[in-house]
Amino acid sequence: MSHIVLHFLAPAMVTAVFYREMWKFAFFTMTATMLVDIDHFLAVPVYDPNRCSIGFHPLHELWFIGLYFALCFHSKTRLIGLGLSLHMLLDAFDCQLTNGIWFI
Repeated sequence: MSHIVLHFLAPAMVTAVFYREMWKFAFFTMTATMLVDIDHFLAVPVYDPNRCSIGFHPLHELWFIGLYFALCFHSKTRLIGLGLSLHMLLDAFDCQLTNGIWFI
C-alpha cells in the first residue's frame, strides 16, 4: 500500500519544488502517467506482490524506460517524462525491497 502512496507523493514533491506556479496541471499530468500500469492487466495473475514490474510488463521494459527518460528533455513532454520516469524509479525501488533485485 505504501508503494501506491509513493506514486502520488513523489509527483507532489516534484510539483511543490519545481512547478508551484502550475501545480494542478503538473501534479495531475504526472499522476495520470500511472495509467502505464494498464499493462498489468495482461499478466496472470493481474497482481502478484512478489513480481517485479520492471522487465516483466510490456510498458515497463528497459527500452521503454529509456524513452520515458528521453521525454524529460523536451519541454512539451517533460511532465509526462518526469511522471513516467518517477513511476519506473519507484517500481525499481519496489523490486529491490520485495525481491532484492533492481530489475529482471
